[in-house]
Amino acid sequence: MNSKILIIRFSSIGDIVLTSPIIRCIKEQLDQVEIHFLTKEKHKDLLRANPYIDHLHLYNSNLSDIIKQLQKENFDYIIDLHHNLRSHIIKQNLRTKAYSLQKLNVKKWLLVKFKINILPHVHIVDRMMDTVAPLGVENDNNGLDYFIPKEENYPFGQIPDSFPRKYVAIVLAGTYFTKRLPAKKHLEVIQQLDVPFILLGGKNEVKLAREIEKQTTQNVLNLCNKLTINQSASIVKNATLIVANDTGLMHIAAAFKKKILSIWGSTTPELGMTPYLAHPASKKQKVEGLNCQPCSKIGRHSCPKKHFRCMLNQNTTEIANWINKNF
Repeated sequence: MNSKILIIRFSSIGDIVLTSPIIRCIKEQLDQVEIHFLTKEKHKDLLRANPYIDHLHLYNSNLSDIIKQLQKENFDYIIDLHHNLRSHIIKQNLRTKAYSLQKLNVKKWLLVKFKINILPHVHIVDRMMDTVAPLGVENDNNGLDYFIPKEENYPFGQIPDSFPRKYVAIVLAGTYFTKRLPAKKHLEVIQQLDVPFILLGGKNEVKLAREIEKQTTQNVLNLCNKLTINQSASIVKNATLIVANDTGLMHIAAAFKKKILSIWGSTTPELGMTPYLAHPASKKQKVEGLNCQPCSKIGRHSCPKKHFRCMLNQNTTEIANWINKNF
């Protein structure tokens, strides 16, 4: 008889991608297991092509409706990888054995507020793997997964013939302002190099992308706010190199084992959310010696110190040298 397991992670893009090793390891290591995954409806495209998920449950702000839907499934186990009030209410109502991610919120608060770092040197993926260890599931160390539906691969025939097929993808995106490298810093990198760049991001990065585009030549292709998340993932998959802020596409790039230069502003690699098992040529870059970093575990809409040195002092020559070396 099959066992049914519900995995819960509502958001965001990167966090959902980071759950992929847990999904795969459960499916491959447990006999006759049926995996259900609960996430927000707006994130369904991240998971709908995942072959290890048997059923996707979508939450659209009506908690009572999703609870009624889940109660019909009679799950054997719940793996709560979000561990917030909403997932707590769901677990209470389903009344089955549950294992929940330990979020280390107090230790993160100490690092952000007082710069006291007592966090374990453990990636969030490995902490999520600890959550399923009681089921006998172990980390296969094969990294992250990301599956693009065939119909959502980017149609590369739309790119002008004059634009090279070997390119660097620059991920401008970042949910919060303090996680985004400013346009003038990107321009400092681009103007040092004679390689093609594709700009990726959403509606929040349109202005940033236009500012870069208008000050560069034919070596920059701006696709900001023109693609679905899976089309953006397709651009990342086919890129030679990735330059990215601490954001969801950075983790998707890690799933494709790309060479990634990740740029850290108000957040920090010490929080355990770096590109997981990325290509060994990948590099993490942050401004050293700032006593105000990190100022947040998720980012801010503005710099609380008003100087924004964590991004404005980024060494763009080092970024350009890394691109030049690895391209």
